[in-house]
Amino acid sequence: MATSNAKVGSTSDELPTSQRIDDLERIFAWFDVDGDGKLSAAELRLMMNAVEAELSIEDAEAVVRSADSDGDGLLDLNEFVKLAELEGAEEGKELREAFGMYEMEGKGYITAASLKQMLSRLGASAELKECMSMIKKFDLNGDGVLSFDEFRTMMKL
Repeated sequence: MATSNAKVGSTSDELPTSQRIDDLERIFAWFDVDGDGKLSAAELRLMMNAVEAELSIEDAEAVVRSADSDGDGLLDLNEFVKLAELEGAEEGKELREAFGMYEMEGKGYITAASLKQMLSRLGASAELKECMSMIKKFDLNGDGVLSFDEFRTMMKL
């Protein structure tokens, strides 16, 4: 399996954890079908299709070109990790924006009242009691509100 000692930067709120990098290394190795330590556009397409994210060969080639920093037409492990982290950063940005829509009181968390108000704006009516129940399902620390991390967990399900 290909390994890397390079530290990979991220534009997200947090740097990639060693566990995340280990996971990405395993994914990389699994889809590096020819074992050359690099992912071709065809291997990237195979990976994306495996997670039901249909990707044409043309799109896979475009992704490889955009992330290929050494110009060899392939993704090495470092380029793959950077690409994955950029995707994660974009998801994080979108989640922060969504969180901000629900977190209307400026307190850094979502309350049952703010959830009810946002659902109403979206055309879905819910009683305050129902909103409390929704929050309770994902309120990991039991404080009665959803922090950003709890919201992120909820949105991943």
